[in-house]
Amino acid sequence: MSKVLGLGNALVDIMTKLNDDSTLDLLGLPKGSMQLVDEIFMQKAVEHTKHIPQTLAAGGSAANTIHGLANLGVSTAFIGKIGNDTFGSAFESDMRKNSINPIMLKGNAESGRALALVSPDSERTFAVYLGAAIEMTAEDLKPEMFDGYSYFHIEGYLVQNQDLIRSAVEIAHRKGLKISLDLASYNVVEDNRDFLKEIILKYVDIVFANEEESKAFTGKSPEESLEIIGSITSVAVVKLGSAGSLIKSGDETVNVGIINVDCIDTTGAGDLYASGFLYGLIKNLPLYKCGQIGAVLSGHVIEVLGPKMDGKRWDNVKKLVEEIENE
Repeated sequence: MSKVLGLGNALVDIMTKLNDDSTLDLLGLPKGSMQLVDEIFMQKAVEHTKHIPQTLAAGGSAANTIHGLANLGVSTAFIGKIGNDTFGSAFESDMRKNSINPIMLKGNAESGRALALVSPDSERTFAVYLGAAIEMTAEDLKPEMFDGYSYFHIEGYLVQNQDLIRSAVEIAHRKGLKISLDLASYNVVEDNRDFLKEIILKYVDIVFANEEESKAFTGKSPEESLEIIGSITSVAVVKLGSAGSLIKSGDETVNVGIINVDCIDTTGAGDLYASGFLYGLIKNLPLYKCGQIGAVLSGHVIEVLGPKMDGKRWDNVKKLVEEIENE
């Protein structure tokens, strides 16, 4: 089976379930956004929320997608940069525990972390201290890191370093890997629209975007965005939350629904959708089945707090995936 290599910000997620949105106002964080913050802000935010139960998990968008693929039995690796600290060690050991080959570069700053604030309506807001993750540079990437892989998955959150992304997709393209990109967050897309258009047009084969990200990218409705993104890449996916997803490849357009679940926290939903979708592509399944597997994974992860599911839930997910494959 094809092997998948991921590249992204190595972050430890600090999952925090809020009783109301007053904490967001207090910290000046726009609901639903992803804000990059410095170490001082992160310390303040953690201090403000320490009375609320929190869980820690190895996270970051691309890392979550790689985790999902690994749990489906795909051979995976992940490139990221961590600090020489307990957060970094926890991130690396979590990867190994999940049978992911961690290609961990060492930075000078502390390991990055993301404070995920989950509102009562399940909307999540992120305050992200990138730390060592942002120290990853184009020079860190060696062509041999890409050898033996068929797919390369990257997250839009990396665009704070355009040279890094450009170098990564150039190497992957040269080595013949299929490249998938998750657009990551509407404000990231707004700030880097021209650059994203350039690399998608030149290098990217598969684009994942949610409704807000697709609008930030094209200024259009989800349906029109799908047409536009689908015209510059091989496969375009626009995720519509509770309304399912739209998929386009060439002349084929597919509308896939969702599974019936009780939503607790949407963290990781888009990342795990990408896991399921890429798994379907790797298995050469039709587009609608790729979308259905994406819906199964994203549907199950929103029933738990954070982007990780336990073994029992994964067993159930794998059974459902197998049913879709054999239909």
